[in-house]
Amino acid sequence: MGVDWWVRNGDTGKTVLFQFPNPALWVFFAATALRWSPYDEIDTELRWVGSGALIVWGLDELVRGDAPYRRILGAIVLGWQIANLLT
Repeated sequence: MGVDWWVRNGDTGKTVLFQFPNPALWVFFAATALRWSPYDEIDTELRWVGSGALIVWGLDELVRGDAPYRRILGAIVLGWQIANLLT
């Protein structure tokens, strides 16, 4: 079994470290990049958009992740984002 089991799709046997395109991550990256802009008045909104995108991404990976490590990573990111929302 070994380490390969964590990064391979059980059905196809392909390594699935990254998958593109991933719309939720692109939204997160765009929101993060826009936060570097000089428009401070939208920083809070961009932070919420970025957090929402990570929640969507985490849920998607938890439910549909192709490899066990992706499902675990989705659960970690989802938990982290929910914890940030509750504090």
